[in-house]
This record gives sequence, structure tokens and C-alpha cells, in this order.
Amino acid sequence: MQYFVVMIDYGRRGPEAVVDPEITGHEVIARIASGEYENISFIHEIADRAVEDVTEEILAEAALPEVASAEADLQAGCFDHARDLRKHEAV
Repeated sequence: MQYFVVMIDYGRRGPEAVVDPEITGHEVIARIASGEYENISFIHEIADRAVEDVTEEILAEAALPEVASAEADLQAGCFDHARDLRKHEAV
């Protein structure tokens, strides 16, 4: 039997361990990527009486691609330019 333990830290409200034998590693990754699991303290994989800390691996797989700030600035600049052109159009 294999399952994952996801420890979520809620700050003052304390930690919560999410343990569900039905959830696979891919489902844990999907829940992290969707934002369902946030403020994760650790993720342990338990299989055949062995415990392995897989926090770094799972978080790396669930990481959303980062948009480079230069690309974001270029897109924002295009939107601003288009808005300025519409603002100064002859009516």
C-alpha cells in the first residue's frame, strides 16, 4: 500500500495532515498546482512501512511556469498603448 501525507500549516489555526490512500502522486501535484494545497510544511510518501520525504520533488513538479518580468512588461506596454490609441481617437 502506498499513500501520501501532505502537512499543511494554517498558522495560528495549526497544522493539518491530509492523508487519503486514494490520492496518487499525480493528484497531489494537481492539487498543489490548482492552489487547493497551500502553505505546505512537508509531503511524505509512505510505502511498505517506509517513509520518504518527497516535498522538494513534488513541489518542483507542481511549480507553475514563471513568466519572465520582461515579457509581462512588454504585454502590459502593448495593452497601455492600445488603450491610449483608443482614448485619443476622433469621435
